[in-house]
Amino acid sequence: MEGANKTTHVIAVTNQKGGVAKTTNCINLAAALAELGRVSLIVDLDMTAGATKVLGAPTTGWVSTYELLTGAEAPVDCIITDQDAEVKLPKGIHLIPSSRKLVELDQFLSKDAWVVPQDILVEPIKQLRGRYDYIFLDTPPQITKTTVPAYKAADFVLLSALPTHLSTEGLAEALKDIHSAQKYGNQDLQLLGVIISGVRRPLTRLARQLVEYVEKKITAPDGSSLKFKSDVSLSVKLQDAEKQHQTILDYAGDSEIAEQYRAIAREMEARIRKWRIEPAAAPQSAVDQDQSKATNIGEAVNA
Repeated sequence: MEGANKTTHVIAVTNQKGGVAKTTNCINLAAALAELGRVSLIVDLDMTAGATKVLGAPTTGWVSTYELLTGAEAPVDCIITDQDAEVKLPKGIHLIPSSRKLVELDQFLSKDAWVVPQDILVEPIKQLRGRYDYIFLDTPPQITKTTVPAYKAADFVLLSALPTHLSTEGLAEALKDIHSAQKYGNQDLQLLGVIISGVRRPLTRLARQLVEYVEKKITAPDGSSLKFKSDVSLSVKLQDAEKQHQTILDYAGDSEIAEQYRAIAREMEARIRKWRIEPAAAPQSAVDQDQSKATNIGEAVNA
């Protein structure tokens, strides 16, 4: 287990729509960061256990995010590391797996009136800070009993979108959720950026409209776009890598798509570094100022 002396950045990866590459982005960004010498923890908060399954970890018989959220186990005891013999995780990536036990979370929360549902992840993440460079909270679609705590515990939100009508609508809803989280639960929460995945070349009309809209409308206070410069191309290699329980960087490290994740990881680190040095540049109010615009993303793209 890593020492407790790192500066940890906690990132909730989200969109209100499922199937928009949240988990894929989470895992491959962590892999790209590992090439830079960073160590990341992925916390799988989705009952469907997407990240857990892709990484080839068990969904039964192991301590999971249910025990993490309920306090049944210490946070460090919930982690599968890249040194565990039973599960072969990529170097530099650790995991707290999900399980079907998350279905019991509502029952747990109803038993004790003093448990504040939105706060159940705050203390566990606090205990894990300092051990990792990055903690990725892989959230389920829609607002659930694990999504809201992720917003409360995170430093940043990373949005994932595909050039589809449903994905863009989910993106707009996610922006509203971030706004609500900033207003009512976590005023320090910052929108880190938007990754557009599943992009065909040449761009389809829908993809072009989504890219242009995100570039122009989802911005930091200084006017800079919060869309990452590199898009993630549509590629069967990603699916093949996941079937082999590998990251794209391990499966096809010299591919275009691997380079795209490397570029996004570098840009992400540059943003965080800049905002840490220049707090005024951090987009604490970016979601606020774009709230009215963001609600119309679906209309704009569908026009």
